[in-house]
Amino acid sequence: MKFFAPTLLLNLALSLLNGYAGPTPTPPIKKMAGIEKTVFGQFPDGREADLFTLRNAAGMTVKITNYGGYIVSMTAPDKSGTYEDIILGMPTFADYLKGTPSLGPIIGRFGNRIGGAKFTLDGKEYVLTPNSRGNQLHGGRVGFDKKLWNATPVDGNEPTLKLTYTSADGEEGYPGNLSVEVAYTLQRDNSLRITYLATTDKPTVLNLTNHAYFNLSGMKRDVLGYALMIKANSFLPTDASQIPTGAIEPVKGTPFDFTKPTVVGTRINDTTNVQIKYGSGFDHCWVLDGPANKLRLGATVHDPESGRLMTMYTTEPGVQVYTANHLNGLKGKEGVAYTKRFGICLETQHFPDSPNKPNFPSTVLRPGETYRSITVYNFSTK
Repeated sequence: MKFFAPTLLLNLALSLLNGYAGPTPTPPIKKMAGIEKTVFGQFPDGREADLFTLRNAAGMTVKITNYGGYIVSMTAPDKSGTYEDIILGMPTFADYLKGTPSLGPIIGRFGNRIGGAKFTLDGKEYVLTPNSRGNQLHGGRVGFDKKLWNATPVDGNEPTLKLTYTSADGEEGYPGNLSVEVAYTLQRDNSLRITYLATTDKPTVLNLTNHAYFNLSGMKRDVLGYALMIKANSFLPTDASQIPTGAIEPVKGTPFDFTKPTVVGTRINDTTNVQIKYGSGFDHCWVLDGPANKLRLGATVHDPESGRLMTMYTTEPGVQVYTANHLNGLKGKEGVAYTKRFGICLETQHFPDSPNKPNFPSTVLRPGETYRSITVYNFSTK
């Protein structure tokens, strides 16, 4: 025969009277917002690269290394509230040292392409390091993505990682000693804000961006089912080597019309379009509506299966949309194969080859001026 303490009997009786709903669930413990630093890896010469984890109170995390400013991972919730990684990246620091197809780094000095790997500024020709069919792509052979940046973590409810680097006069062919600061801020509203600042001691050209590949499915599917909207009524056609011709053409009536949310897969395989052939898909710059230098809506990407919605805002005049046309099965994090169309890049920037196209917005930076650019990627669901 079992005996019960009086208090247990009383509690049992009250439970029966009131309807027992089981034990009170323990609320999930949310980690505090902030930033923490760990060692990411070591260079052959003994220098260390660090990994910084930014976390907000909602539970979103972003991991960034001071080697190249790579966004190594980023989590965002799906429509059921499940947080998953949505950034293509490599498993180890050693993998980043081997080189990647620009999986999330800071790009500089000049994002995208400069035709013939040269330009003329104030009557003087500057010859750059060519690294793409005789052109320069993403700053040259040893661009900002291959530099170890100085890092300053700033703790708080909206943690920030400030990265600084000084690019020497003549680096990759560019004039001027250039001082650069890139700040990544994880905001309360599940936005990653990237702020770029730079100054120079000689006239130079500058076009900074980030080259993150987003996969809103949490690495389950390619991007062909995404609904893409680009707030742009025109784009920049290119030649066969993907250098802009200098023309600015309307998107209306072409596969480049994403003025309304449109499924990527319905447009990307239009092989009757010569521009699609040149890029092996989308690898073009759209001319964003509205005034540059003002933070404004640039694009949205929606994955209907996960419900994740990415909304991009920028002060830049253009966005290069790249649909991972040349990924070939590279093994990324968790052993996932990064195949063609497995990510989408929204590279906010000035126009490619601007130093050689007088009709494009200027990318010239002079002593006494400060380069400023802001891009925000916000994550929500619908």
